[in-house]
Amino acid sequence: MRRVDASSLIERNRKVRNVLAAILVANWAVAVAKIVFGWMSDSAAVTADGVHSFIDGGSNVLGLVAMSVAARPADEDHPYGHGKFEALASLGIGMLIGVAMLELGRMALDSLLHDRHPTVTPLMAGVMVGTLLVNLAVTTLERKQGEKLQSPLLLADARHTLSDVGVTLAVLGSMGLVSLGFPKADGIVTLAVLVVVARVAWGIVKQAVGILSDTARLDPQKVMNLLTRQVPGVRSCRDVRSRGMEGTVYVDLKIEVDPLLTTAQAHELADAVEARLQAEFPEVVDVVVHVEPGGSSQRALASTTSA
Repeated sequence: MRRVDASSLIERNRKVRNVLAAILVANWAVAVAKIVFGWMSDSAAVTADGVHSFIDGGSNVLGLVAMSVAARPADEDHPYGHGKFEALASLGIGMLIGVAMLELGRMALDSLLHDRHPTVTPLMAGVMVGTLLVNLAVTTLERKQGEKLQSPLLLADARHTLSDVGVTLAVLGSMGLVSLGFPKADGIVTLAVLVVVARVAWGIVKQAVGILSDTARLDPQKVMNLLTRQVPGVRSCRDVRSRGMEGTVYVDLKIEVDPLLTTAQAHELADAVEARLQAEFPEVVDVVVHVEPGGSSQRALASTTSA
């Protein structure tokens, strides 16, 4: 049974924290610019976009705290390590987005019902274009690092930041419509932003819940076919179970072998099963193989029937 090397896991988590820290600075710089100019121009859409960016930064803080816990090695209370704290942080990001949705809805209705008229200036438009470029750079960097480090937290946060790009584009569109004489576009676009944010929140929560609820990571049928066809000595394979995160999958299964094999031979066959699985699925870091003598399941079924 192979486990993730502790030093490599610590280094990986350190890199994730460094990425989050850099993105935190960028997100809050963008948020301050949007909120200030949103208030100055009395624009619900721009202010809502700033709130969204501020929550981006808040999710980075949450991620940094979670990663400091997730980086801890396995111990007596957490024999599988602390990696799920990263998934908990992803779930927290989804919850933060939910809070932002309530604020976006309130601001949109306030704009529409009270007929607020935002003031669009060239400076505000320039600030929004600048923040858009920053967000594009941030989400691209974070997505690439998330894929490289196999971090669900970075990938979730990258999707969140990408939603900010869509929000900013929509806000720029509303600013153009307001300047053309359609003041209610501010509130309408804010409602549209709410729908985009809701979709992002659902995707992040779904991924985090899948990890925390031990959703199967490997197709059991594919695993069974692989082992029975490509590992000599494995007569059958059953009860395949898998769980974990994208980059750290844990598997346990049962195989039936020749009942005349010695203990040493059965152990070697289990090692071969483990090696074949990890060669086929690099994300598998831990395999538990239960070796049973061939025909045991059939005998058990027969005895149950006769009873």
